[in-house]
Amino acid sequence: MARRVMLTMLALVSALLIAAVAPLGLVTSGREQDSFRMGTAMSAQALAVVAEKRISDPSASPALVASLRHACPPGYELWVFDTANQLVARVGGASQEEMPVPRDTVTAVLRRGGPPVFRWADGELRVIVNVGSIVGGQRAGALVLARPTGELDNRLRMLWAWLITVAAIGLLAAAAVAVMLARWVGRPLSALDVAAQQLGGGALGTRSATGHGPPEVRRLARTFNTMAGRLETLVHGHRAMMADVSHQLRTPLAALRLRLDLLTQDADQATASELAAAQGEIARLSRLVDGLLAVARAENVVAKPVEVAVDAVIGDRAAAWRPVAEERGVELTTACPGPVRASLGDGHLEQIVDNLLANALDVVPSGGEVKVSAAVTDQGARVTVADDGPGMSKQQQEAAFRRFASASPTGAGLGLAIVYRLVTSNGGTAALSDTPGGGLTVTLDLPGGLPDRARWPGGAVTGRDLPPPSDS
Repeated sequence: MARRVMLTMLALVSALLIAAVAPLGLVTSGREQDSFRMGTAMSAQALAVVAEKRISDPSASPALVASLRHACPPGYELWVFDTANQLVARVGGASQEEMPVPRDTVTAVLRRGGPPVFRWADGELRVIVNVGSIVGGQRAGALVLARPTGELDNRLRMLWAWLITVAAIGLLAAAAVAVMLARWVGRPLSALDVAAQQLGGGALGTRSATGHGPPEVRRLARTFNTMAGRLETLVHGHRAMMADVSHQLRTPLAALRLRLDLLTQDADQATASELAAAQGEIARLSRLVDGLLAVARAENVVAKPVEVAVDAVIGDRAAAWRPVAEERGVELTTACPGPVRASLGDGHLEQIVDNLLANALDVVPSGGEVKVSAAVTDQGARVTVADDGPGMSKQQQEAAFRRFASASPTGAGLGLAIVYRLVTSNGGTAALSDTPGGGLTVTLDLPGGLPDRARWPGGAVTGRDLPPPSDS
């Protein structure tokens, strides 16, 4: 933003300077040229008065030349023509054969008279005037005066140099003001942006400075701090409540399960069967409580990302789950074309793969297949877990990442919620789709570089701290 503010101000100041300096320079240059022309014309007319007395007397040519040389300013060149357009006198360095202007021009001036005629040549201005009295209905002659334009050129160069210098100084001053203004506005906004990234990355204690920048930016920073404080209170309260409730429920559930085990030993067959069903429900409730605790811990995950060998993790976790798959008659395969790298929190990918494999092996019938694959993408890595189980409807897929949304009657609906939280907290995305031929495919796009967001530096929970995968 600071760069845009600075460039905008410089563009506006540059436009104003060009709009002011260019017309001023052109007008002043035009006036200087007009003044130069008029001065040259007055000198030519004064010399024409000197030449008028002797131009009609051929014998007076030496005296005419002497008079003109005395009256002609230094550096000027002068030619005097009679009515026959013949050169009768010259003063200056031009050769006698050289014509200062086209002969037709001199002839036209001799015939019509009128005001002086100006011709700009290389490095000089030439003016043609009539020489005084009329003889036999025609002018007595014509005078051509050539004045060097070096003086005028120097004045114009000095004029433009001053104008350009003033414009450059103004532009530099505007650049300095633009830089200060851009920093004054941009620095607080940049700090607010960093604070927002840190807050989005999980650092709920982040606050923005409120004492710098324009009043609007300071108000925005105060509003952000208020929002961050309320969000921190709500999130911490929610996490603490879920963790406390989950933890407190584990003890009475364990005690209840123990009592049912004792009752089952002395009960008859019918009662034992009912007690076994109750134990199954208690086991399911225990898994649900464990899943809630896992979700609470997963939502508190703000770990520093590290480079993870995705292909190695998939191979390791597939090897760990393969005995379970063989026991259930499910074929578990992996496919990695080569080294695949991603940036995640330490241990997060293991937890993600464990949850996905547990979910898939729970729903795929005997004789089915679960395939885990990884590939390199422009953003980082893509991990795919595909099965040929019963799959999910579109409505179930849309709700699958929410807590307690389970397509299985025995599932708690927390496994995919944990996966989604771990993936998104690392800057990735998760999506569900149908497997060609039937089944469900989970696609995870993981970042390849470090996510552009701040991390909370201490007390982080990693995926290795999470409990075993829950049923979904």
